[in-house]
Amino acid sequence: MDTDAREVTRMWRVYRTVHQIDLSRTLDQFRSEFAPNGKVDRVRLTFVVQKRDDPTNQMFVFFPDLKTIGVAVVREYIEKMTKEGVFNAVIVFPGSFASAAEKARTAVPKMRIEKFQESDLLVNITEHELVPQHRVLGDEQKKEILKRYRLKETQLPRIGLEDAVARYYGMVRGQVVQIIRPSETAGRYVTYRMCM
Repeated sequence: MDTDAREVTRMWRVYRTVHQIDLSRTLDQFRSEFAPNGKVDRVRLTFVVQKRDDPTNQMFVFFPDLKTIGVAVVREYIEKMTKEGVFNAVIVFPGSFASAAEKARTAVPKMRIEKFQESDLLVNITEHELVPQHRVLGDEQKKEILKRYRLKETQLPRIGLEDAVARYYGMVRGQVVQIIRPSETAGRYVTYRMCM
């Protein structure tokens, strides 16, 4: 398989993981829409999603066409987000992310821009048999759990901000995730972790 064909297959897998709505799209359909000449047009992969319960809460998903992401690319995306009134984004990049681009990514406090390397998204980790079910709790649910178990936030076990599942769900510091694991004795085992 030549390099371009491998690239098409690779981007199809990444695209399918990020864009769960389009799971029924076949590799041939992906090729005809995004790689008609045999090379992936990454700019066309960009899309906007919104929450079901809050259509105003939108997020861009960008697929830059460069191997190394620099400040100019991040600034271009911030400008586009500002113009569209979107404050959340994910950048899916093939190579490396420059340190100056990392600073630019976090420089605008009202915008939340996550970054994922393509290789991180080749497989959806939340669908793996060894990864238990995770559910991010809202503020009210978090208060209820702390009250029910008479705990302070600092007494909950932690999940790191850079944990793969925390990144997948876009968790922020202070959020609580409910983790449900199968148990041989109890049927199911529920734990809670605070994102730190």
